[in-house]
Amino acid sequence: MLQSRAKLKYRGMFQFFKAHFNKFKAALKKSSSLLTGKLKALFQDPLDEKTYEKLEQILFEADLGGSCTFDFVEKIRKFIKKHPQATPQELINSLKERALEIFEEPPAVSSSSVPSCPHVLLVVGVNGSGKTTTIAKLAARLQREGKSLLLAAADTFRAAAVEQLTHWAEGLKIPLIKGQMGGDPAAVVYDALHAAQARGLEVVIIDTAGRLQNKRELMQQLDKMKRTCSKLIPGAPQETLLVLDATTGQNGLDQALVFHEFTPLTGIILTKLDGSAKGGIALAVYHKLKIPIQWVGLGEEIEDLQPFDPKAFVEALFALE
Repeated sequence: MLQSRAKLKYRGMFQFFKAHFNKFKAALKKSSSLLTGKLKALFQDPLDEKTYEKLEQILFEADLGGSCTFDFVEKIRKFIKKHPQATPQELINSLKERALEIFEEPPAVSSSSVPSCPHVLLVVGVNGSGKTTTIAKLAARLQREGKSLLLAAADTFRAAAVEQLTHWAEGLKIPLIKGQMGGDPAAVVYDALHAAQARGLEVVIIDTAGRLQNKRELMQQLDKMKRTCSKLIPGAPQETLLVLDATTGQNGLDQALVFHEFTPLTGIILTKLDGSAKGGIALAVYHKLKIPIQWVGLGEEIEDLQPFDPKAFVEALFALE
């Protein structure tokens, strides 16, 4: 009986991973076609300095970034010294192993350990990254898990963002707090947290401005919102999540560096992964910043926001047809 249960449990885990992998594989089809197809062709020839230069170019094209690319090239150099007769597949497998090692390295940041209710998520990112839609997808997922939520439309400088979040909130039947256009976003945050506390809600998700006149003004505004959170709820916001558009490639890494410098991040949500041939940006960001990628957008439907699975991601990125 115990053995049968163990087999059923193992089969269930295998089926779950397979379904998860298939989602990642479909979303990363463009990236894996660009990356793995070129790698397989390149590794057919003997590896010399010219080949290593081509390898660098392929990795850059997949948006692995400078430091990650050089890390991978060094991995291949060392692997070839130990295994001079390695096949193309073995070389690709060595890169897969290194990619998993990168994601297994401990993160440099963590969420607040101060327990509180409500749990506050501050969501940041530039306009056009899919931030507001991602908030709705995240809210819907937490709602399906039985969490009680409130949304705060603190992007008071863009009417479209407030309208969009209002539309989602009404559709999901989640309460929303918003303020006057051009008003103080920190005031919206204050009202939202008070409302959540009064109603005994578990989670507050705060939408923020993606662009003001200059970077300093935006970062000062975010800092004021964070201070407002911590005054009302010790340890809040427990999470500061950056929404990154995967199609922007290395520009996304630059965005992460700027936001992290001014408002330390605890996690990243990578959107539009299904529409990009630049899936390597996930590796580039973690290799450079060690900020956990918590969620990925694998499609346009509301259920297509999925927890990031490093193993499924790496297998899909280096998948061969």
